[in-house]
Amino acid sequence: MKFSRIVNSRSYTRFNQSQNPDGESSRVEVKLAVDGEEEMDGTEQGHVQRDTYTRPSRSAPWNKWRVLVWVGGVLVIFCVGLLIGYSAHRKSEPPSCSSEENVAKIDPEVPLNPDFSNFVPSLDWSDLVALLKDKVSSKLIELKLRDFSQRGREAGSSIDNKLGDDIHKMFTELNMDPWVDEHFVKLQYPDSSKPNRVLFGSEEIGRPVGFLAYSETGTKEGRVVYANYGELSDLKTLQNVKYGLNLNGSVILMRAGKISMAQKVMNAANMGAVAVLIYPDPADYQTMAENNELYGHVHLGSGDPYTPGFPSFNHTQFPPAKSSGLPGILAQTINANMARTIIGKMGGGDAPNEFRGHFDSYKLGGESDKITVEVNSKLADTKIHNVFGVIKGYVDPDRYVVIGAQRDSLTSGYAKSTVGTSLLLELARVFAELKKESFRPKRSIVFASWSAGDFGNVGITEWLEGYWASLNNKAFTYISLDGVITGVGSFRASASPLLHTLLQKTLGKVKSPGSTSSLLQTFGGDFSKLLTPMQMDDGAYPFLALSGIPSVSFSFISSQATNEEYLGTNLDDKGNLDRITNDKVVEMSVLAAQVAGQIALRLVHDHIIRLDVTKYSDEITKHVTSIIHHVDDLRKNKVDKIESLSTEWLYEAKGSYSRAATALNTDIGNSDLNDVEICRIINNRIMKVEHNFLSPYVSLRDVPFRHIFFGSGWQTTTDLEKYLGDVFENNTSFNIDQVLNDFALLTWTIQGCANDLAGDIWSLDNEI
Repeated sequence: MKFSRIVNSRSYTRFNQSQNPDGESSRVEVKLAVDGEEEMDGTEQGHVQRDTYTRPSRSAPWNKWRVLVWVGGVLVIFCVGLLIGYSAHRKSEPPSCSSEENVAKIDPEVPLNPDFSNFVPSLDWSDLVALLKDKVSSKLIELKLRDFSQRGREAGSSIDNKLGDDIHKMFTELNMDPWVDEHFVKLQYPDSSKPNRVLFGSEEIGRPVGFLAYSETGTKEGRVVYANYGELSDLKTLQNVKYGLNLNGSVILMRAGKISMAQKVMNAANMGAVAVLIYPDPADYQTMAENNELYGHVHLGSGDPYTPGFPSFNHTQFPPAKSSGLPGILAQTINANMARTIIGKMGGGDAPNEFRGHFDSYKLGGESDKITVEVNSKLADTKIHNVFGVIKGYVDPDRYVVIGAQRDSLTSGYAKSTVGTSLLLELARVFAELKKESFRPKRSIVFASWSAGDFGNVGITEWLEGYWASLNNKAFTYISLDGVITGVGSFRASASPLLHTLLQKTLGKVKSPGSTSSLLQTFGGDFSKLLTPMQMDDGAYPFLALSGIPSVSFSFISSQATNEEYLGTNLDDKGNLDRITNDKVVEMSVLAAQVAGQIALRLVHDHIIRLDVTKYSDEITKHVTSIIHHVDDLRKNKVDKIESLSTEWLYEAKGSYSRAATALNTDIGNSDLNDVEICRIINNRIMKVEHNFLSPYVSLRDVPFRHIFFGSGWQTTTDLEKYLGDVFENNTSFNIDQVLNDFALLTWTIQGCANDLAGDIWSLDNEI
């Protein structure tokens, strides 16, 4: 380019064709037009463009030397210009971004448009992190915690709507182009004129204030059976030879904890129970008074359960349908005092030792121990609002990170939603300030305030269902701030494998308060021990398992077992969280803002999106190895028709993904990462990985969580592993056709992801 500018100091070269006066052939006269010389007129110019160059038939000796001198001069000028251009290019070339160290240290020039016609300087990574740390304000976080800790924040309530309006106003003041997403959903609340009741025989045990949304309504009576936490293993223990209890038609009493309330109720429904009572045992809720109530929901899914697979927009026609995650039985929470009374009246045999909690004795229940459960809750059509703001990227504005938090709560919800909402707004303010300090994110950041989170991520799910096509391959990461502070002393995170490396490095960089040690060192140094499987109630779960968007949620927790005992109760307030954290809520909130902020910054700052595709190789290997182990066990037992089942294709698909992930890293190392188009092509391959693990062989409406590793349903690897394990233990019969189908679809889901990750069609792995 520099050489071209030197040459173009003379505007053009003119070729004139003139007739030789001696009658000889035409010859070409070459003239260099200097600046300011008049242009050829249109007639002459058109003539020149149509005629062709013809070499003279006869040249004088002196013309040969003239031509040689002319050619030599042109070559000299060309070579000098080439050297000048090459030298200038070498001086201006930025360091290579192929290695991790260089990616972190480069100071990229971010173009306002992809043709690099205009550059805006951006902060380098170290300056950006320092600014983030300086701009997060503990005083402003404290003010936001006060403003958003109001009671009465049920989804769709006047206070919930007022807070949504306040958030919209804040986003407007930050020039974040806010918008509102409205949905009309069915939410269930108790009937104030007809309270829910529990009776033992004819004696009324109580009228609970707490409730479980989406319970079936009506009145049911049955034999009461105590079933510990209501896990599947607990229920099977009651049915084994030693106890031999028939749970069909029973009312099952369970302790809260271990698994979600929705899982407890669904397990009981699958065993034929007609109702479930859930209480907080003092052994698990050690500092909670025995008259405190529990709140929750029983939908084993997310979103409005009466519009499964559809967004609940106004004036939209929906077929009459219910989510398969609705258990269809009565479910009610009771406090520990009510549970103590019921357990004291129960007969039958003694419960197993592992079932025992705080009370003096635990009986399984006698044949004559009858419980009546009456649930009178009502469904209400409710309008909810999700509020959004955006900081747009300068290179790929159509690719974005989403940071979100729920603002509603059935209780005071201080730890569950107030802290997260406060951090959401503080991060929005900080990122807007960074933009004023010359920060130019390559990709966009969307800030989202959700409603109806306490009813099973309703606001999140309806938004995902409503804008499925718009989000596909555009939203590439979700960061959840729900429940981000519940204690001090330990740390827990749930994340897609694609985000493990980034989260680990972030924890290795953020320093603990008043210490030179990183958070990772403070919490033991072993990152794997900080990870837990993502649960269905997690705000990040719908993004991961429903939409195939890499997601992460994390929380600073207490090292004690009771760190979350107040969630879902009216004790989830400022006073109790201050006590549990030793008055360090604001200090821990600043740390949480640093972790979430640095993750988001890294994802929008670097040329290549920091999602580590190689981490899924470990996840695939873990599950494939387990499946092969189960098949080998069945072969040893000589299960009928097992010889027709081969694990070779599944193993090859695993290898295909590993090779594709390695090849992608090689491509990154060999690419010019200052080329916008090359980076976009590579990022496209990275962004599709999570989405490609959504099984294409199941219906979104029938199986919403289609992810083969983290979803739920027959398409998952865990479901196949469980089935093979049950066959080995003689708990079910072996259906070879079913297993062959599961193997084929699982294999081709993994292989399809590997093929897409490989890139061009000629790069696909055809070994399988």
